[in-house]
Amino acid sequence: MTIETLNKLWKRGTEFFGIEKAIIGGAMSWISDPDLAAAISNAGGVGFIAGGALKPEMLDEWIKTTQKKTKKTFGVNLMTMHPNLDDLIDVCGQNHVSHVILAGGVPKTESVKKIKDYGIKCMCFAPALVLAKRLMRAGVDAFVIEGHESGGHVGPITTTILTQEILPALAKDIPVFVAGGIGTGKIAAAYLMMGAAGVQVGTRFVCTFECNAHRKFKDAYLKAAARDAMPTVQVDHRFPVIPVRAISNDATIKFMQFQHEIVQKYNNGEIELKDGQMQIESYWMGALRKAVVDGDVENGSVMAGQSVEFVKKEMSVQQVVDELTNDAAAELDLYKEKLS
Repeated sequence: MTIETLNKLWKRGTEFFGIEKAIIGGAMSWISDPDLAAAISNAGGVGFIAGGALKPEMLDEWIKTTQKKTKKTFGVNLMTMHPNLDDLIDVCGQNHVSHVILAGGVPKTESVKKIKDYGIKCMCFAPALVLAKRLMRAGVDAFVIEGHESGGHVGPITTTILTQEILPALAKDIPVFVAGGIGTGKIAAAYLMMGAAGVQVGTRFVCTFECNAHRKFKDAYLKAAARDAMPTVQVDHRFPVIPVRAISNDATIKFMQFQHEIVQKYNNGEIELKDGQMQIESYWMGALRKAVVDGDVENGSVMAGQSVEFVKKEMSVQQVVDELTNDAAAELDLYKEKLS
């Protein structure tokens, strides 16, 4: 097995971050903390702190802690809908963070500019080609395209469709990393062959020794199959809920009931539409913490991508990164053999 072809294919990604292996640790709220982010960076990839649920003071603490745990590149994932987004960007700038990903919605041009004014590389998610082109004009430095197979909040389009739409159009002009359903190095090799600069992996890193998720949360992953990680359903078009992919449990049923309760309150004039939407969106953040931190995997949200199918045992972060790397290199060797 040779690594030269793999290194050539993901060179744009490794150079963008200044790392050895173009594997991004997907930021997962309450999971992607300094321990996990630093471990992924130390393993040769690039870890990202999940800042979506953090206040500025805690993000500052997490960044400083991560800097003590690794001297290698790491980044911060920020949610565009966070009420303190500007303050969080300031914290990243003041701590000399090198890369920030804006997630959870279409970022404002002002947010992109604020990040870049600090000298930070700004990355965004691109759910469609037309939006990606608009964000490029705003100055975004790289994209992550994440398909429906991923865990947590998901869009309507699968990874295979997004890659066919976006990679041929943009990969020559800007680094594009593929996410959603990346469970093995084999599929990573395929996307690299299509022009991806690298891949983003989340679910595979949950059952690692360095991940601080509750033991029961990890055990739920180890028992689950791809078909168990299902997206939630929107019950009323007036409340356009972004689907959340999680392992089915009592919380999934309760969320459906909760949506009906909110709709009924709105119909009765008890709450405004916007307030109802916020309550529905906030439901999963609390439910996720309940599962990840408290270990309540029945009443909490066990968010997971369909790549949970490939989580068979607890491993070190280094073992996961090495497995993905070696399998990708072996797959590329197999391509060569078939074509020779």
